[in-house]
Amino acid sequence: MTRPPRLPAHRDPGDSWAVAPDGTRYWGAFGAAGLLAHDPGRGILLQHRAAWSHHGGTWGIPGGARHQGEAPLAAALREAAEEAGAPADRLRPAAVHVLDREVWTYTTVVAEVTAAFEPVAGDEESLELAWVPVPEVAARELHPGFAASWPVLREALAHRPVLVVDAANVVGSVPDGWWRDRAGAAQRLVDRLARLASTGVDAGSLGLPLERWYPRVTAVLEGAARGARSGPAVRVVDAPGSGDDAVVARARALAAEGWHATVVTSDRGLRERVAADAQVRGAGWLLELLDAADQSG
Repeated sequence: MTRPPRLPAHRDPGDSWAVAPDGTRYWGAFGAAGLLAHDPGRGILLQHRAAWSHHGGTWGIPGGARHQGEAPLAAALREAAEEAGAPADRLRPAAVHVLDREVWTYTTVVAEVTAAFEPVAGDEESLELAWVPVPEVAARELHPGFAASWPVLREALAHRPVLVVDAANVVGSVPDGWWRDRAGAAQRLVDRLARLASTGVDAGSLGLPLERWYPRVTAVLEGAARGARSGPAVRVVDAPGSGDDAVVARARALAAEGWHATVVTSDRGLRERVAADAQVRGAGWLLELLDAADQSG
């Protein structure tokens, strides 16, 4: 097919051009978004773009215009599902990279493939879809925009952030009566951590590149606080004895596995014990992030 398909009469308002003062046009009136799906065993999901498309014949990632009122993450997952049959329930968002042209933005969502799937072209925008090993991506004829972003995106694949939360210290830093119901206070913290995991953390707060990250979260509970419900976003570790010992053991294990760990505690002794295996942030740092996540939800 050498011509673009006719746009539907009742298309979303986002399916049109954003125009810069110098006349440069960018597809997506509200910006655009794409998905960089990374399968550690197979590589990056790339789309060989149809000849009629912008920079046709090059390779890039599934993506397209954001719909009116649509968040970039939702847009990236929708476009990947429409263009490549990528199932959202087999993808875990890991990070966000934003290209800002003032009148237009392109958001790349880096996602980890949690269960293997075979891509299927769902429209006429693809000549083919393929899993390309990471070292071989740059050898393809890449879409210029993706080619410019690929070096920083590739570097980001090496980072695996995780928060290890000293729950007793964080809960105890706020005098809200937590001592009357330690288990309930721990559960409320775990629920708030789940919201934070879904909204993400500013990259600068973690000392990482790109704009935003969705770190894994581990909450370490001890004593009467143990037994909080866990979930896919937050892993709960019930310390059999000292919570501090469990935090140290967890940080050490994560470091050995190559994770970029951030331990959250204001306990001076614990901070010193984990310094060799993780960066450390205080309880106040986390509480500010939790407040922001609560407000955004």
